Amino acid sequence: MANATESTTDKELGLALILGFIAAAGAVGMFVGAPEIEAAWGFAAAMVFSTLAVVAIHLY
Repeated sequence: MANATESTTDKELGLALILGFIAAAGAVGMFVGAPEIEAAWGFAAAMVFSTLAVVAIHLY
C-alpha cells in the first residue's frame, strides 16, 4: 500500500474567499457610485480581485 506524501492545505480556499469578498465589495461600490468615477473604480476592483481569486485557486 502506498503512503501519501503530499500535504494539502486550505490556503487556496481561504485566499480565494478573501479575494472574492473584496471583489464583491468592489461590485457593491460599483452600484453605489453608479454615475460617478467611483463606479469605474468599483468595477476595476471587482475585476482585478475576482481574477486574483481564480488565479489563487489554480496557483496553490
